[in-house]
Amino acid sequence: MFVENTKEPTNVKQIIAIVKPYLAEKVLDTLSRAPLEALNVREVKGFGRQKNYLDEYGESEYSKTFLPKIEISAWLDDARVEETLRKIVAVARSGRMGDGKIFVLPTAFQADMIDLSEVEPRET
Repeated sequence: MFVENTKEPTNVKQIIAIVKPYLAEKVLDTLSRAPLEALNVREVKGFGRQKNYLDEYGESEYSKTFLPKIEISAWLDDARVEETLRKIVAVARSGRMGDGKIFVLPTAFQADMIDLSEVEPRET
């Protein structure tokens, strides 16, 4: 490693929430009150089970369309995952097709979070 980290490593999970664009701000507002280690937001396009529904349009402009979504990736301590999932579902679920998906991924190792503003580079 090029820098010294003084913080203890923690057990971290990654939550990836793929939501409808008009719900992204509500999800981000909810997550702003959660104790996150890090957060990324991306615009993505894709389809899930609703793709079969879109195929019913035949050769129309909708038949081969990827739908716009927002992908929110958050990293947080294991102990906060269930609580955070409940909050995301509460604001992002409409009960209709295409609401999105949530994935919870374990990190391959204990996360060693380094805040670049808090460390000094080592002499090499």
